[in-house]
Amino acid sequence: LKEESQELDETEEKDHYEKHHDFVTEKHNRSQTKKKVSLQKRAQKTGSRRRFTCKQCGKSFSQHEHLKIHMRIHTGEKPFTCQQCGKKNLRYHMRVHTGEKPFICKHCGKGFTRRGSLESHVRIHTGVKPYTCSQCGRSFTHRPTLNAHKRIHTGEKPYTCSQCGRSFDQLGNLNVHMRIHTGENPFSCPQCEKSFSRKGNLEVHMRIHTGESPYTCQLCGISFTQKGNLNIHMRLHTGEKPFTCQLCTKTYLPFIKFECCAAFSSPSNPMSTPFTDMLD
Repeated sequence: LKEESQELDETEEKDHYEKHHDFVTEKHNRSQTKKKVSLQKRAQKTGSRRRFTCKQCGKSFSQHEHLKIHMRIHTGEKPFTCQQCGKKNLRYHMRVHTGEKPFICKHCGKGFTRRGSLESHVRIHTGVKPYTCSQCGRSFTHRPTLNAHKRIHTGEKPYTCSQCGRSFDQLGNLNVHMRIHTGENPFSCPQCEKSFSRKGNLEVHMRIHTGESPYTCQLCGISFTQKGNLNIHMRLHTGEKPFTCQLCTKTYLPFIKFECCAAFSSPSNPMSTPFTDMLD
């Protein structure tokens, strides 16, 4: 009787285990089935999202709304207008008025209105130059700089002065050139109120007041305010005389007038240009 009772207990325990195991297995299988269905639905959704494709350029988007926004690149539509000045691209533009610069450089603390501007700026610190010229292999941190550089190889000068017809490879150079015609000198010295058409010229001028001479000859220690002056000075050490008289073929250093009087007596000689003009 005792053995029968023990056998019955073992049988009941086994049945309980098997039932519990079947329950856990069934629960696990249901869970796995749900996960599988969920993944299938997600895959179906992902597959359907890929159907939002731009007919103009073939770019695909996960949402139809994103495609609609993208299409404005092709249509030129700018539906959001600034109430203060009427400019488009509202969200980014409003930061001009608010002064908000939410994207901060962790290297120097400089702020930017756009993430893309920050990413471009960071390359100054990292030294990354992802844009490479296919002609000469020179690399640049920004694509517009590469595009401007390519014009050295092509000779293209798309920006033309409306006043004198002179052409430039960069818009910024044309803008600076236009100040010759307008007489504009927007960069003023706070020490003596002398003004300049270029910021770089003001920076060089300021060295008169500060006494700074950052360009030093490694051979004799003489310092100069401008790199061009150092380059000319170095010819005293190298003996280089790169300029040739048009009348007697004598070579000379620039602006040493008594080396060849004939060279400086000829008004047609371009090397008779005054020293300050040559540097400019």
